[in-house]
Amino acid sequence: MKEFETPAFAPANFQQLLESLTTMNAMVQLGAVLACLVLAWLVAWLVRRSTQQTSAVLLGQHVIDGALFPILALVFAVIARRLLFAGHADVTVLKLAIPLLFALMVIRLAVRVLRAAFPGSEFVKLIERTLSWVVWGGMVLWVTGLLPLIQEELGDVSWKIGATRITARSVVEGAINASIVLVLALWLSSIIEARLLRTATGANLSGRKIAVNATRALLLLFGMVAALSAAGIDLTALSVLGGAVGVGIGFGLQKLASNYVSGFVILAERSVRIGDLVKVDGFEGRITDINTRYTVIRAGSGRESIVPNELLITQRVENASSQHEPSMMLSTVVQVAYGTDLLALRPKLLATIEAIPRVMKDPDHAPSVHLTAFASDGLELTIMFWINDPQNGQGNVRSEVNFAILDVLNRDNIEIPYPQRVMRYVGTPPAGADAGAAAAD
Repeated sequence: MKEFETPAFAPANFQQLLESLTTMNAMVQLGAVLACLVLAWLVAWLVRRSTQQTSAVLLGQHVIDGALFPILALVFAVIARRLLFAGHADVTVLKLAIPLLFALMVIRLAVRVLRAAFPGSEFVKLIERTLSWVVWGGMVLWVTGLLPLIQEELGDVSWKIGATRITARSVVEGAINASIVLVLALWLSSIIEARLLRTATGANLSGRKIAVNATRALLLLFGMVAALSAAGIDLTALSVLGGAVGVGIGFGLQKLASNYVSGFVILAERSVRIGDLVKVDGFEGRITDINTRYTVIRAGSGRESIVPNELLITQRVENASSQHEPSMMLSTVVQVAYGTDLLALRPKLLATIEAIPRVMKDPDHAPSVHLTAFASDGLELTIMFWINDPQNGQGNVRSEVNFAILDVLNRDNIEIPYPQRVMRYVGTPPAGADAGAAAAD
């Protein structure tokens, strides 16, 4: 667009600028800009209403906080400049409005993409503020005509690295290009992830997750290569950097590389899947996400564990969500006093446990009562039972079984023993021992 080729105003022309803003032509242009804003808001509102999306990069949480609103406003302003004011010599208001809308579009697009890629991150908020200052500052420099002067000064500052001469201007432009590439790569990867995972099921979720992670990595890699080329950096110099990175992976970054590769292995072989109920290193919970470096396991209490993917490959993992056998056996232990009629108690316990809704009752998974130990204080009974919905929790059904067992024991007046000790005195008892014993009785 021609509006961005040369500065809109020079520092010496501010008096002329103020005078041009008070003319009738400027009022007409201001009305056209307001009409562009209203039209952009209306189109964005209609798109949001038709798609019913509230958190997309383009639509945002509200109508005007997404990237679509400034994009449409910029497009409508350029169209108005080309069609309605093509023959006018004075288009001061539009020359001001178009760069401002462009800056707003860049900020909104970058902010929405970063929020979608890193939700809830405090570091992203710092990047948003920094980006806003940089973009608005760049627009002010461009409008006032100072930007070309600063570019020339930065071009004169240079240093030599090996056989390559690098200027401060090329570094700044490379950083800008890299930022643009990063935002575009994250935006494309988020779009691809949303489309691939929207209709994914347990059978193909792992494969689609691999595609998402690989696509994001490739987009970032090719994007950074393109950004370095645009900045004038010789890519052949990266061969030395690649060798250094290889040495770093071999020594300091081997754990990171191992976790990264393990993430793709887990997703490819589907040994564990998102949604499985697993127990790793003493922590039990449900897998909520499998990233390239770590896996997130969420317990029923709300706590989350960040498990490096390497642990899922090298250590023992208990998976309670097997696709072949979804049922799961649980157990609980209770003691009864010596002398209890276990033959009469056993069928009562089984009948009570089978009456609990979540306990399986088929012959292959029926509850059972076992005499597992002759303890020092009583007979130890282990009650085993099966459930076929471990995703609904284990502690709640175990509590129901324990309440049912306690109800049977109380109803039949069966004692749950507690530790008892008999003290014997050798020789003459100490003074007051008989009185103390009598008081204890």
